Amino acid sequence: MDVLKKIGIMGGTFDPIHYGHLVTAEAAYYEYGLDRIYFIPSGQPPHKKGRHVTSAEDRLLMTHLATAANPHFYTSDLEIKRQGYTYTVDTIRQLHQMMPETEIYFITGADAFSEILTWKDPVTLLNSCDMVAATRPGYTRSRVIDQVEEIMGNNADRLHFLEVPALAISSSDIRQRVHDKKPIRYLLPESVENYIYKHQLYR
Repeated sequence: MDVLKKIGIMGGTFDPIHYGHLVTAEAAYYEYGLDRIYFIPSGQPPHKKGRHVTSAEDRLLMTHLATAANPHFYTSDLEIKRQGYTYTVDTIRQLHQMMPETEIYFITGADAFSEILTWKDPVTLLNSCDMVAATRPGYTRSRVIDQVEEIMGNNADRLHFLEVPALAISSSDIRQRVHDKKPIRYLLPESVENYIYKHQLYR
C-alpha cells in the first residue's frame, strides 16, 4: 500500500454530489499538495434530522459515479457502515487510527464551517486535522475566524480558506430543480444526472 503523507477528506451528505464538490476537491488537491481525496458520504447525518435524506446506497453510488474518472479521487463507505448518527470528529479519529502517519485535511464549505461550534466535540476536531473552508469569491472570512479563533488556540494556522467559484451550485437547488422538472445538466456529472432520472430521485 502506498504511504500517504497528506490526504483530503470531503465529507457531506452528497444528496446529490455535484460539480461544486468536485471542483472544490480538485482545487484543494493542488493547493495543499495532497496525495488523494476521499469522498465520505455521511451515514445518518445528525444535522439533517426532520428532513428526508436519500438512501445511503444511492448517495454512495452517485459519489462513486462522480469520482470514478479521477485517479486521485476515492469514495469511502466509512460513515455509511457506522451505526447510529455519524459525526466528523469520530471519522477523523478513525482515520488517524488507520493512517497514523498521515496528515488529514478536512474540506467543507465555509457556511457549514461557520456552524462548527454546534458540531460534536469541535475543539477535538479542530485540533486533530487541518480545516479547509471553501468559500465563494467575495466571502467575508472575518466572521468565521472570530467564531473559532478562541477554541483553535495555537492551531489557528491550521485553518485555511480556499476560494472556489463553483460553490454557487447547491444540492438543495438541484433537488428542487428535479422536483420542479427543470434541467440540471451541467450542474453535476452526466452519470449522476442519469442515475437520478433512472431511479426517480427527488420527485
